Amino acid sequence: MTFSNLFRSGRQSRHLGHFAAIVNLAAADGQINQDEEKILKQMASKLDISEIEYEEILKNPSAYPMTPSFTAEGRLERLYDLFRVIFADAKVQDKERFLIEKYAIALGYTAAEAERLIQRSIEIFSGMLNFEDYQYLIKKK
Repeated sequence: MTFSNLFRSGRQSRHLGHFAAIVNLAAADGQINQDEEKILKQMASKLDISEIEYEEILKNPSAYPMTPSFTAEGRLERLYDLFRVIFADAKVQDKERFLIEKYAIALGYTAAEAERLIQRSIEIFSGMLNFEDYQYLIKKK
């Protein structure tokens, strides 16, 4: 741990850990493609990740532990961010599926909740919605 790591705020540490999880998912197939890199840049900006931190995390994402959000909405938003990078190439690979389950549990979901949320998220992201769900999402603001 570097000296500067000792003085990071809790919020910044959560952001770094979340971004590291996103990087792990992007690199799950061995390389980060152009679409995944675009999402990584967007997420880095959203999470206030500096260019130096970005490069450090790309080199060693496992050095940044994931810390769950305090709110249910925050945890769900983190899960959503993870699915954005998974679906950058429009498919879920086995290693990505394994990692997303691990991260969902790290976010505070039980194994059963994680499985349900992951399955439902895959359906939503891959466009396998039934009519009732489609109708609900269209009518929702």
